[in-house]
Amino acid sequence: MKGQNSRYNVAKLLLIGLVFHLVYIGCAWDEELWIPNEGVAPSKRLVLIVGDGLRADLLFSLNAFADIPGSPEIVAPHLRSIVESRGAFGISHTRVPTESRPGHVAIIGKYFTCGMYEDVSAVTKGWKTNPVDFDSVFNQSKSTYSFGSPDILPMFAKGATPGKVKTWTYNEDEEDFTKDATALDVWVLDRLKSLFQNATSDPRLLEDLRSEKVVFFLHLLGLDTTGHSYRPHSKEYMHNIRVVDDIVRETESLMSEFYQDNSTSFIFTADHGMSVIGNHGDGHPDNTRTPLVAWGSGIRGPVLDTTPSAHDTFSASWQLGHLFRRDVEQADIASLMAALIGVNWPVNSVGVLPDVDSTRPGYLDPKLGEEALAHAAFVNAKVILEQFRVKDELKRKHTIFYKSLKPLSEFSFTDDAPQILKIEQLITEKRWDAARFASSEVIQEALKGLHYLQTYDRFLIRAFVTAAYFGWAAYASLYLLRPLDNIPQAASFLATSQAASALTVAGWTVLVGFWISFILQRSPWSFYIYIAFPCYFWHQFLVQAFVTLKLGPQLQMSLSQMISTSVMVVLALLGMVVGYKHRSIWSIGFVFIGLLWPLSRGKDVHSRSPWYTSFWAISCLVTGVFPLLSVDKTESLTTITIGGFAILLTGSAVAWRIVQSTKKPSTQTMLAKLFVCQIFFIGFTMAITASSVRHLQAKKGLPAQNQWAGWLVLVISSVLPFAFRGQGHTKYSKILMYFLGFGPCFVILSISVEGLFFLAYSAVLITWIQVEKAVRSSNAAASSSNTTEPSIEEMKVTKSELELAIAHKFDLDDLRIALFFLFFVQVGFFGTGNVASISSFYLAPVYRLIPIFNPFYMSALLIFKIIAPYIMLSITFAVLNDALNLPPFSLLLVALTITDGMTLAFFYNVQDTGSWLEIGQSISFFCITSLLLLWAAGICAAGEYLMADVLSLSLVKDPKKVD
Repeated sequence: MKGQNSRYNVAKLLLIGLVFHLVYIGCAWDEELWIPNEGVAPSKRLVLIVGDGLRADLLFSLNAFADIPGSPEIVAPHLRSIVESRGAFGISHTRVPTESRPGHVAIIGKYFTCGMYEDVSAVTKGWKTNPVDFDSVFNQSKSTYSFGSPDILPMFAKGATPGKVKTWTYNEDEEDFTKDATALDVWVLDRLKSLFQNATSDPRLLEDLRSEKVVFFLHLLGLDTTGHSYRPHSKEYMHNIRVVDDIVRETESLMSEFYQDNSTSFIFTADHGMSVIGNHGDGHPDNTRTPLVAWGSGIRGPVLDTTPSAHDTFSASWQLGHLFRRDVEQADIASLMAALIGVNWPVNSVGVLPDVDSTRPGYLDPKLGEEALAHAAFVNAKVILEQFRVKDELKRKHTIFYKSLKPLSEFSFTDDAPQILKIEQLITEKRWDAARFASSEVIQEALKGLHYLQTYDRFLIRAFVTAAYFGWAAYASLYLLRPLDNIPQAASFLATSQAASALTVAGWTVLVGFWISFILQRSPWSFYIYIAFPCYFWHQFLVQAFVTLKLGPQLQMSLSQMISTSVMVVLALLGMVVGYKHRSIWSIGFVFIGLLWPLSRGKDVHSRSPWYTSFWAISCLVTGVFPLLSVDKTESLTTITIGGFAILLTGSAVAWRIVQSTKKPSTQTMLAKLFVCQIFFIGFTMAITASSVRHLQAKKGLPAQNQWAGWLVLVISSVLPFAFRGQGHTKYSKILMYFLGFGPCFVILSISVEGLFFLAYSAVLITWIQVEKAVRSSNAAASSSNTTEPSIEEMKVTKSELELAIAHKFDLDDLRIALFFLFFVQVGFFGTGNVASISSFYLAPVYRLIPIFNPFYMSALLIFKIIAPYIMLSITFAVLNDALNLPPFSLLLVALTITDGMTLAFFYNVQDTGSWLEIGQSISFFCITSLLLLWAAGICAAGEYLMADVLSLSLVKDPKKVD
């Protein structure tokens, strides 16, 4: 069958797959709501101090830095004294992503969307600015004076009332990871001092400062920068905590001297924590548990702990068990700040004032009076109740057969609701505790209602997703089996078949019926597309399956083959699913494919290629060691150097062999010059890296010449393989060229064993080609007596189109190769990192090229380092297709039919309750596996493009290949 006559265009399939998988990660927006604060303001002004990247345990624990000689028992004596003598404390639990921007949005005023604390699309702007304006406590204040990082402060001024939020930021160049970051925190304190000093000669400024409802925001970035550079258990981090403690003490002294009225509230917290390796972003408890200390006007003092459950093993080392620990959610801080200075709750805030619960101490001072606390709880209840009321009305109005949640159906949410009237009555009767308890009940029921509304369409969406992913697998299988190409008279039968027409009418009826219901319910636009995909997929599959049953031959597969194949696929996919949480699974996989699988093929495979099968087993076992290693690595120049030498020596040996085997002198000279140049780049990079590491570890900063030389060699070495178009390359010389080209990347951007992993991973991939050739040769020999050799004309198809894949007849062994491919796709990511922890990828090596904080360029370098092994996979997979006499993309088509088995498994595991680690991981896993198909397709396309010149040469040598 000639490719140009096929009804199956692989490019169309990949485009549909791209759109389908991107659409199914969609989300809708919520409305904004506003409620006035009718409570009594116990404080005239508020000081919010955020120690960016501060872990709760390292602030509160005694002897937190015991491993550092001469470290103090109490690292923050001033904050400790506040906790013990005149303030309230606890843990502020953050949500994923644990980044600076989302954390500050949650603290100061959150935008509640899609059931999450943060607008996830802000990641496209590096968590610096919000694509959707949001309200904040700052915007509700009389004036806010903010000092700190240019990455955080501007986003609160944007969208606020002009002139209300005043900002003082240092230059971005000051965020240098190689310098002493405490200077950034001292800068903040100096600007605050200057502000008060300027007020003595500026009457207008003085009047504004002495107004009520004024907020001061001190953003202290030093801890985050220091933690990234030296890790949180370092003496540098310890010193930075002491600097922050001094700044808190001096800030309190400045406020006291300037105002002299004891009407200032202070809140000290952090936006996120810090992992042991100096990163954050995921839901690990080290990143989600941050300190909260509150004191001053309107805030209670220490309370003796009469409830042992308030403390746990985490806080045992603090030795504060005699004092009550009051934990909160990070969004609750905004509600506390609004209550303290008597400003309106931020738009869409779902924070719950800790003092709503009358059974446990909150943060407000009981001396304010029970009436004030009852009013504050009542306002909080009305804020959240109003959100539910509006959203419930909208949902009820636009939903056909709306169904209320049974416990809530008896709860009234109108303005004159009995529950609200009851609270007002209790306040009128001065039954303050009862009023707070009733407010708490309203809040809890309203929050349940909000969650119910947010998940109201969950069953429908799950039905869409299940039908769509199974439909995609069925639809992709058509491109594998190609019934319309392989069955005579298929096209004419389709044109005249009434059953096929009935299936088409049924498909359109279902689609239009759903669309009409969506119009009546004013459903999100994404719903229209969600239902379109499964309707299209299943219509195409059912029509062609009907044709196959009527006209085509029965599938040549026994029941035992079907069962064994299905079991193999399911077990393999389930193993990969488990591997997302347990990296050791990938090591077990290497043992299976390296040892057990070759043994199952018998002695024939080994006898045909004994050297390669032996090396295959060794390389698999060596590569399988890396997933067993801890992701918590320390910078090791020795290991980096060993990795560099291993890449250099291996590359040199292979290069020498390739050059010696090249018969044409001009080609031999060209390849020799190329490989010598690349090997030189690796050696030069090792020298630069060694110098940079020593300077950074000695805190001497990054020498400019090292930075420029590092960039120069990295760019040239990485671009060279893509730009070089010299004639005379073979498939394996070109693979070596890319391997050596990425060598400098795995030296200058490595922190430990990454270079060794890159070498082992590449060796496995290259050996895979030879082993698969031996297996295919063994299979061909076993079946040669029952088959006839096709003619050259029968095998000819055009080679310029993606439709090359139609010439291949599906074989069960292709399914096993596709599973191997998916395994290698994920091992390329899991080898030295862990998708369960974003923090497992280190920033420290990036400082050798970018010492100044720049999230986009830093992320780009990390992504480039992650992508490099996939370039090796892409080109070896292209060569594997060629070596097995398979057209391009034929094995990918097999992978397309099984990939979303993992996606569906992770979809049903997505959580919106439980720990933040579980919630964040479940969402991350689903998104990653949703895009795995696109990633695999990109790998195949990249490999075919990069190796096109050498693969086209092999076609001429093998008459079975395409023209």
